[in-house]
Amino acid sequence: MPSEAAPGPSHALTMRPGTGRAAAARRMGTALLVGAAALLPSACIRSLLNVGKVIEGVAADSVALNVVLIGDAGLPAPGGEPVMQALRREIAGNPQRTIVVYLGDNIYPRGMVDSTETERRENERILDAQLAPLLETGTRGIFVPGNHDWAAGAPQGWQAMRRQAAYVGARGGDLVRVVPQGGCPGPVVLDFDDYLRLIVLDTQWWLHGEGPALKPYGRTSPCRSRTEEDVVDSLRVDLATAGTRRTVVVAHHPLVSGGEHGGYFDWPTYLFPLHPVARLGGIFARQDVSGREYRNMARHLERAFAAAPPLVYASGHEHNLQVFQERSIARHLLVSGGGIYNHTTPVRAITGSQYTRRAAGYMTLTFLYDGRVRLSVHVVDAAGQSTEDYSAWLETARIQRPPAAGTAAPAAVPAPP
Repeated sequence: MPSEAAPGPSHALTMRPGTGRAAAARRMGTALLVGAAALLPSACIRSLLNVGKVIEGVAADSVALNVVLIGDAGLPAPGGEPVMQALRREIAGNPQRTIVVYLGDNIYPRGMVDSTETERRENERILDAQLAPLLETGTRGIFVPGNHDWAAGAPQGWQAMRRQAAYVGARGGDLVRVVPQGGCPGPVVLDFDDYLRLIVLDTQWWLHGEGPALKPYGRTSPCRSRTEEDVVDSLRVDLATAGTRRTVVVAHHPLVSGGEHGGYFDWPTYLFPLHPVARLGGIFARQDVSGREYRNMARHLERAFAAAPPLVYASGHEHNLQVFQERSIARHLLVSGGGIYNHTTPVRAITGSQYTRRAAGYMTLTFLYDGRVRLSVHVVDAAGQSTEDYSAWLETARIQRPPAAGTAAPAAVPAPP
């Protein structure tokens, strides 16, 4: 059974230091140069990297747990979403040893509205489409909050997030729930035997304005972590006390990205340069790595990870698929935001990129009994067929375990505090 643990310098790609008008001017000047460079063929950066590069598979009886990572799935096609069709086939083979993590933006465009609004029926259809593969196969899952789940950042976002949690909890029973709940930032810890410590964050909490009127914050908050420093302290404890378990942190917002939220746009965007220039300069950029609130969040999380970096930091937010190797934040960073077919955004290979592709799909982390961890990236086509497009070993070190250890798969996702 999984159990919840007790409480307990900026990266160059994600940080743009400097404040005030002079710094803003420098950032906007840089943005203009980047935009101009993007129009030059000599400045093109690869949009595809290591596509089709796969490694050997693993025997089914060696698998302790599969963790499927799928983000930004909040507008599935009404007639049947191809990615959900592929997901169902993926998890049906071994549901007892699988958990699906929806990485946020579970309902577009403004989260779950009140039951009196006409949009509510569509909200329920969207969630039901994502719940169906799990409930039909008996597979456990969690929904991680994203910015659209918080009403796209509107003041009523906290209420929208709580409505979504109530609906998923009622429909998901013991199999599926929203984590963290109540608008709390986390971390929430889910331990799966001695193989995995899954640490769940609600990163939109950091970006959703300030004060207890907009989110649970300060001395009146019922959450385990009430302030930014509380989150940092709790993360440090959770990472340090994982023992032999591999540590994976999941959230909605990436810390590194070669997509639009990371400041990388396709060249037609620069034909109307004011938009990318403003975002690269940190203006109207609350949801971009250049934004003030985003940079503040990233600084705190990097500080929390410094002493014991997780094996993986996985996120969505970008509507594409990216794999990074970056030891100063986490050993590996994943962006898996391809949860809707034909709803993708540009991506480029940047420093640390191991794989990039603008495509629909999802990723799977496979934890073996001997301690090794395998990553596979699955691309989905219009017919709902998935193909392993990239795979790699994220951890090759083996762990000596007692012969009887971990033979039983975790039975349920526990209720968060």
